[in-house]
Amino acid sequence: MQFTRLAVIALRIVLVVAFLLLVLFQVMSLPGQFAHMAQENPERASLQWPLTIFSILEVACVQVMIVSTWKLLTMVKLGSIFSNEALRRVDAIVWAIAAGWTMLAALSASVVLNADDPGLPLLLFLLLVAGAALGLVVVVLRALLRQATDLRSDMEAVI
Repeated sequence: MQFTRLAVIALRIVLVVAFLLLVLFQVMSLPGQFAHMAQENPERASLQWPLTIFSILEVACVQVMIVSTWKLLTMVKLGSIFSNEALRRVDAIVWAIAAGWTMLAALSASVVLNADDPGLPLLLFLLLVAGAALGLVVVVLRALLRQATDLRSDMEAVI
């Protein structure tokens, strides 16, 4: 039990740091990077705002996952993880992964159609495979949580 408590504390610290870094990226780094790209490459200046919006939305998907994970950790701490509320939090994670994956797939299709060399399309394909794997793992874990929640409800009804 002590190990779980320490793991929850460590994960909370990591989540806070990650969330703050992502906000920094959304507000300063990503818009600045694409503004700089447009200034340095005027023929690609038309990509500044679509890429800025795309990257900010992708980061927002990760932030939804962080907030949902934080709430799940609170439920673990309170002993209420086997509930419909926990399933809603996991659903939010699944939908965030699906939204991020769909946006990345659309961007990847655009890049593949206009690519000169295979490096970037292969990298994007790798990210798509990793995102699909992550999404499917979370869906399987959600099914396990659903089964555990149902079993707990059945046991409480018997007692």
